[in-house]
Amino acid sequence: MVRHLYVHIPFCPKVCPYCSFYKEASDRNKTQAFVDAVLSEARAFAASGGAIRPETIFFGGGTPTALSTNLLRQLIVGLHESFDLSAVTEWTVEMNPATVSSEKAKMMLELGVNRASMGVQSWDAVVLETLGRVHNAAQARRSYEILRETGFGRINLDLMFGVPGQNLEQWRTSIQETIALGPEHISAYCLTYEEDTLYFQRFQEGLYRVNETQDAEFFETTVRDLSAGGYEAYEISNFAQPGEECRHNLAYWEGRDYLGLGPSAFSTVGNQRWQNIADTSAYVERIARIGTAAQPAESLDAETRHSERVAFGLRTNRGVASAELVHRETELAQLQDSGLIALAGDRWKLTPSGRLVADSVAECLI
Repeated sequence: MVRHLYVHIPFCPKVCPYCSFYKEASDRNKTQAFVDAVLSEARAFAASGGAIRPETIFFGGGTPTALSTNLLRQLIVGLHESFDLSAVTEWTVEMNPATVSSEKAKMMLELGVNRASMGVQSWDAVVLETLGRVHNAAQARRSYEILRETGFGRINLDLMFGVPGQNLEQWRTSIQETIALGPEHISAYCLTYEEDTLYFQRFQEGLYRVNETQDAEFFETTVRDLSAGGYEAYEISNFAQPGEECRHNLAYWEGRDYLGLGPSAFSTVGNQRWQNIADTSAYVERIARIGTAAQPAESLDAETRHSERVAFGLRTNRGVASAELVHRETELAQLQDSGLIALAGDRWKLTPSGRLVADSVAECLI
């Protein structure tokens, strides 16, 4: 039984120069056909006998709230009609501060959405301009107020450090302003230069550079300040007040099955993983023609699933059970001697130093 559902909504009010997720500028000529296609894909999965009763739903993108209130309503209502959603405990929608309205927020809450994730990134005007964001700090604060006034009791705010030209004072100010608002969850990501982005092109040209020493200082400051503010680092980039962890993301990190709808969305069901074509027009056409936009599935063997559990588990504060690493005694000893991991009870966990090189540690153990 699949208990986690993801819907990818690719439209954005503006394409940010650092973002590598599949996205495109909002186009009213495409949005209705897109919503129709997603709902057709959902009905086709249900009709095929696919067993799904979601406990968590996540609308990602792109910017899901770039859709009009009416189209978002159609999408949410259509999912209620396609699937049994009576077990859903967490329904998250990603938002850009420039696309939040009282009408849209109220509609979503009334139809079952109970968690908002808003991409603020920074409260500093210069940093926001560098990132190419379409909102300013005042808009972000007002959007946060709208969500609270509407009745959203679970809100995540995204922040980003390691931005070109950003200094530690700007970063600490953004952290403190975010803590002062009191969101239940904060995601704090280090900027990475991903292929097929304008930032990557600037990186290759030498206009932007990675400063690992500074990024480490940003990260250590993040953990220290958010911890002091009452937020626990339950995953390297994710911090929550007690009991407010993102259940949907935890399902990914624990290797649970999930269904993905929409262009570019991944699905993992049993020992099969597939991805929909990453092209909105082609996605809509294929759904209309054959009922699916999935590319050939990949068969996942036990070793692959195990490696993923180890890699993702290390990123969380739960770590990895010793039983998962019974044939890695030599590597574990070396990593422990290097101060990168430590044994807590029967679980291996990253140390503060290990969190800075989590991917490298994982490569040693899988």
